[in-house]
Amino acid sequence: MLRALNKSELTPVQPRWAAGHGKAFPAAFPELPAATPKPRHWLVLFSFLLIVALPTLGTAWYLWGRAADQYASYVGFLVRSEQNDSALDALSGLTKLAQNSGSDTDILYKFIQSQSLVEEVAKKVDLAAIWSKHPEDVMFSYDGSPQIEDLVRHWNRMVKIYYDEGMLDLRILAYDPADAKLIADVILAESQKRLDEINAVARQDSMKYAREDLDLAIERLKQARQAVSAFRSKNQIIDPNSATVEQAGIVATLQQQLAEALVQLDMLRVNAPEGDPRIVQGELRVNSIREQIREQRNKVGTDQIEAAALAEIVSQFEAIQVDRQFAEESYTAALAAYDSARASAERRALYLAAYVRPTLATMAEYPHRIRFLVVVSGFLLLIWLLGTMFYYGSRDRRR
Repeated sequence: MLRALNKSELTPVQPRWAAGHGKAFPAAFPELPAATPKPRHWLVLFSFLLIVALPTLGTAWYLWGRAADQYASYVGFLVRSEQNDSALDALSGLTKLAQNSGSDTDILYKFIQSQSLVEEVAKKVDLAAIWSKHPEDVMFSYDGSPQIEDLVRHWNRMVKIYYDEGMLDLRILAYDPADAKLIADVILAESQKRLDEINAVARQDSMKYAREDLDLAIERLKQARQAVSAFRSKNQIIDPNSATVEQAGIVATLQQQLAEALVQLDMLRVNAPEGDPRIVQGELRVNSIREQIREQRNKVGTDQIEAAALAEIVSQFEAIQVDRQFAEESYTAALAAYDSARASAERRALYLAAYVRPTLATMAEYPHRIRFLVVVSGFLLLIWLLGTMFYYGSRDRRR
């Protein structure tokens, strides 16, 4: 067991570095004087009051004493298209609602933030008067500037738009709930109007291009038919192909007649005496049939000596017929495309489907005073802390 030691029995212990120097190490450290504020401490406190405390108090006074209550109206919509997918659906009167491509929604997203919409809304609603009802609220109220650029900047502060997967959500602020709802209604109406204009332009373009293609096909078909008519008038023939068949039939008939005439002539030469007039007539008949066969063969192009051979006429006619058939097919395709474009333009329409109609607020939600005060004070405190740390860091480096 260890026995307790009295304080009187304790002896001061000297460190090794003090041995041999003839000086004893004191038993206890001397008491330090009480800490007193230095000028730098007062400077830090003054800077805190100047940078953090006073601006925070001023901000709180303004938010609760001068800032006017603001009411929010909410509206949400998306772009839809109504169209018939098939003839069966059209006959039965059933339609399918399909979401349009994101390009139309992107256009409205930009349009709602544009000067064009602000000007259109300002024609129907006095935005400057609505947003400047509280001139004492210099931070959130509109200053009444007549410049449209200033009004657009304030518009983007009071009208917030959120875009999420093709859906547009709007929040409109005003000092009166009825004014906020009125602005929301006008925005919805103007957006539908602009969408109708875009749809009308698209219809006009599709009909215009389809009509141009149809007019070109009609003109080409007219020229092809005129070429066929001119060919028939020039050659005095309706269908060279059928004429060729007829000429071939005539040649076959003449060849048969020639064979019969040769047989009869040979029989006369065997049985009749020389100088018999029947032999002379038979020879004349054979020569005449041969001449007819030669002429018919020249017409179908078997004899290259004749310039106006029927084979050449047939080849020209076939080329013209090919042009006419191509023009007819082009006309049929252009007419079908025009009818399709017209039917599509008549039955397809873009419109706004509002899944949240403009709301009428019953309680002022803005400005978020506590949130705004916390943000301001936190920002000021951060600036003060950084400045203080920089000051002490510089002071330590100088020492």
